[in-house]
Amino acid sequence: MLKATKVRLYPTTEQAAWLNRQFGATRFVYNTGLRIMSHRYRVHGQSLSARYDIKKLLPVAKRSRRYGWLREADSMALQQACLNLDHAFQRFFDPSQKAGYPRFKRKRGKQSSYHCVGVKVGDDWIKVPKLRPINAKVHRQVEGRLKSITLTRTVTGKHYASLLLDTEQVAPEPIQRVEGDKVIGLDMGLSHLAIDSTGRKIPNPRFLKQAQKNLKRKQQALSRKTKGSARRAKARLLVAKAHERVANARNDFQHKLARQIVDDNQVVIVETLKVRNMMQNARLAKHIGDASWHALTAKLDYKAKEQGKHLIRIDPWFASSRTCHVCQHKMDTMPLSARSWDCPACHTHHDRDINAALNIKHQGIVKLKAEGLSVSAHGGLRKSGMSPVAACEVGSPAR
Repeated sequence: MLKATKVRLYPTTEQAAWLNRQFGATRFVYNTGLRIMSHRYRVHGQSLSARYDIKKLLPVAKRSRRYGWLREADSMALQQACLNLDHAFQRFFDPSQKAGYPRFKRKRGKQSSYHCVGVKVGDDWIKVPKLRPINAKVHRQVEGRLKSITLTRTVTGKHYASLLLDTEQVAPEPIQRVEGDKVIGLDMGLSHLAIDSTGRKIPNPRFLKQAQKNLKRKQQALSRKTKGSARRAKARLLVAKAHERVANARNDFQHKLARQIVDDNQVVIVETLKVRNMMQNARLAKHIGDASWHALTAKLDYKAKEQGKHLIRIDPWFASSRTCHVCQHKMDTMPLSARSWDCPACHTHHDRDINAALNIKHQGIVKLKAEGLSVSAHGGLRKSGMSPVAACEVGSPAR
């Protein structure tokens, strides 16, 4: 299995200056390749390949006087920038990805650099080519063979390293025999972030709403500063730090929630949401982005695979909220304001979200059985005959 560990770096002044030059060289190669490919197609109608055509220009640029400074950077990182540009175009031409045309990387945005040759890691340091060991906060034991290190610098100026490790362990086999009480269905929402099929409702922390006043005050202060001034740079840094705190709090909450859900269950069933379409609602777009359902589902996915468990995604067109989980009667319409409803067929009173979670669970079990997995009854498979509960009901009352 391949595992990634993200550690914090504390470079010296000289090391930070070299990292800035490395990030600049990587960004320059990516942006220049994008500009060449766009100009060639727009003017001459010819398509170039970043993997082959742009990559061949690197040795030529290093021998020139104008771009000779590229020799100071790690050559593998520059080649990886060409591969990243090629992947961006592949996603653009793939109709299933629905990705936009590749955009130029900004100087003040997040920076990254990939290194796979001459990399090492110790108890409190990491080593990349052309640079002395950098002090690092390695917060967990590094197990396995180090394959690559990806250096990053956030908008707030913090440096991190993502260590990709080959643990040389065989990935666990997916569970083939699933217990019925270890299957859970999740319905995503805004008032409650997640509602499971057991009836538990997980409140939505609304991290962005909590930081609204602080962000508004700092963004207004930023808008009053003169562009290009030192005070505007300081104000921009304060806004970036405020957004970083919100993102870190949301990420920490989702990691803990995903770990709890995966540890307690063998199968997690979620609905596939069309977030891109839902974000077109101007009144709910900010709240939908703050909930970050896709990020939570991604964390559930990789944590489940790590333990050999299953994450099942339901068809986005499945009417989980409008279908009665008791008699399967389907309502024609149901507005978002209807948080509870009565089934006209079986007269069962439903909580909208819990009913949707139960339907998602039932639909996921059907999908599991269609894939050939064995799903037992609650508490495991039972032999034919009278159950202990039924025996107590027929005989004397249990003591």
